[in-house]
Amino acid sequence: QHFFNQVQMATLIRLCDVLLPPIGDKPGALQAETPLFLDFLIGSSPAPRKDVYTGGLNWLEAESQRRYGKAFAKLDEGQTDSLLKPWLRTWMTDHPPTEPHADFVNIAHDNIRSATVNSKAWNDAASSSAQALSGLYWYPIEADIYARTGDHPTLPPHVAAAPKASHTIPSYPR
Repeated sequence: QHFFNQVQMATLIRLCDVLLPPIGDKPGALQAETPLFLDFLIGSSPAPRKDVYTGGLNWLEAESQRRYGKAFAKLDEGQTDSLLKPWLRTWMTDHPPTEPHADFVNIAHDNIRSATVNSKAWNDAASSSAQALSGLYWYPIEADIYARTGDHPTLPPHVAAAPKASHTIPSYPR
């Protein structure tokens, strides 16, 4: 632990456990040591990202103390759900959440999942798994040479390539 204080780290550990528990034979965020990785990552990040995390973790702890009179790390599943679920919602890249708490919860959720599924523990579980990959087929991508010229009248419309958009997707710094 290098960046977060003791209370923030305990809150992050509980948040990781709630948002990504073990799934079947796959490790959860705690088994993948995601909280320690995020402590390193956020500690090495620019100030705005540090502010999002410290502010979000402090907010979770304060809300927990206000509503339940105990630390977020000590809450049961129902209590953590009541704090987190209102802020967990789907959003599009060009319409990010505007509330600071929704932004934090969604960013943390994404970071926790990304760090866990890219961890050595997750990889080791996948390679030692006895799951067969039967029924999983990969087809090569074939160039659609006729869609550009329109020379092939029998090409089904759903196969023709869509024209490239003239605008770019907007980017919102976090």
